[in-house]
Amino acid sequence: MNLEAQKKFAAGLSITSNTLVIITKIIAGHISGSISIISEAIHSLSDFLASLLTFFAVTHSAEPADKEHPFGHGKYEDMSGFIEGGLIIFAGFFIIYEAVSKLISGYHIESESMLGIYVMGFAVIANFVVSRYLFYVAKKSDSVSLLADAEHLSTDIFSSLGVLIGLVLIKFTGLTILDSVIAIIVALIILKTGFSISKETLNNLLDGSIPTEDTEKIEEILKKNTIIKGYKNIKGRKAGQYRDIEITLLFNPDMKISCCHNICDQIESEIKDKFDNVSVVIHAEPALL
Repeated sequence: MNLEAQKKFAAGLSITSNTLVIITKIIAGHISGSISIISEAIHSLSDFLASLLTFFAVTHSAEPADKEHPFGHGKYEDMSGFIEGGLIIFAGFFIIYEAVSKLISGYHIESESMLGIYVMGFAVIANFVVSRYLFYVAKKSDSVSLLADAEHLSTDIFSSLGVLIGLVLIKFTGLTILDSVIAIIVALIILKTGFSISKETLNNLLDGSIPTEDTEKIEEILKKNTIIKGYKNIKGRKAGQYRDIEITLLFNPDMKISCCHNICDQIESEIKDKFDNVSVVIHAEPALL
């Protein structure tokens, strides 16, 4: 299976898994009356929408550059990741609202029902398996949208685990207030993840700089080449899994243009060996002696 097919399979697997988890959580939440389970169903619904966005993004980001999009379609992944972050944030605030409302108004939970415990246990296992696979493919392909989806499912693991523990405690202690308390704790974890994803993807959408470690790798390549007299204006941006790099190199004013061109080609090749899916533009200038 090639890399693009693997990305599509991972996104499709996430959609299937989320659909099954949502259905089971809604049924368990309705039967037990637990706000934490219902909140988890809402969280999983945001996971499902995120999975759909991811599938759309990885499908379109792989399309080659065209007349309307000369720099390619990599931003589809960043757009998807940003929307996913927003969905996570919305889910977090909605859960807090529902939990506080229940604390104020009061409610009843069927603490003797084991259905909720079984369902949350299933959700933990399913999301763990799927998210690990998504992380694997995201790292292998440098896919922003798959990484966001994997992070999304990871928050579901911890939140589902928290709800599971809460349901067990409620069953043995009868303290139904734990349901709302745990739901609020889960929501705070969800909000942290959502803001983190939104910040990273927004940086890419606004053509923010590439990470410092990427710039340092480029500088290492340039410093090893003693023929050039220096460099300036290392610029980089990221669009999905793709990087656009621009560099200005300084050469001896007496050097032939053909020699400058050959050196630029060599440096471009070394940068492409260091990074996958990268476009490099190098501008040559005479150094001031």
